[in-house]
Amino acid sequence: MKTICIIPARYSSTRLPGKPLKDICGKPMICRVYERAKNSKLADEIIVATDDERIFQAVEKNSGRAMMTRADHKTGTDRLAEVAEKFPDAEVIVNVQGDEPLIEASLIDELIEQFADENLQMATVATELFDEEEMKNPNNVKVVIDKKNNALYFSRSLIPYPRNAGKAKVYKHIGIYAYRRNFLLDYAKMEPTELEKSESLEQLRALENGFKIRVIKSDCKFIGVDTEEDLKLVNEIYQVVVSE
Repeated sequence: MKTICIIPARYSSTRLPGKPLKDICGKPMICRVYERAKNSKLADEIIVATDDERIFQAVEKNSGRAMMTRADHKTGTDRLAEVAEKFPDAEVIVNVQGDEPLIEASLIDELIEQFADENLQMATVATELFDEEEMKNPNNVKVVIDKKNNALYFSRSLIPYPRNAGKAKVYKHIGIYAYRRNFLLDYAKMEPTELEKSESLEQLRALENGFKIRVIKSDCKFIGVDTEEDLKLVNEIYQVVVSE
């Protein structure tokens, strides 16, 4: 089962312009993400997909592989699909976010393993939330999961609503995805749906069209880099790792 891990990366960012090239202990962040993903035992290839020559050059300079894509993509999924089209022999495509420099390669492998189920089309990750402020933060996407570990719904609101507090766990969605390639190509062509546009959550398009999304529950710690404060924290963590 050939698997391609793709890391979409664009230069522009509202809160942190030039985010993929921000320094993490001497290397651009996108290269740190690439290094972590490269530790996957099941991904056959790791590719950074970008429309920016500066990102392309940074990856190549650090012995990584990058591909240039069109600049007019509206979403990361569209950029992902453009690269996936070039690999007709691939069966599974994994999407790793370019701002997750602490991504665990073992989690990539766990996602890939889910596709031993021939009926599975899409999978993602969630981790349990404990902090009330994190639960209320609309930047933290929440997901409710059924007993077969399929997503019921994703929302920026707190779900489930704690009418009876403590009766259900709250899970934060982590933006790493895996797709069966043929499904990804079809998914990228689907029209945006009402719930997707309301919540600004692209994964709702799959649910609204009747597809299941498998959710892996993980205890891994995730720090996506969206602000200078995030970047500082990740640098501190990397310094500890390097010193060890």
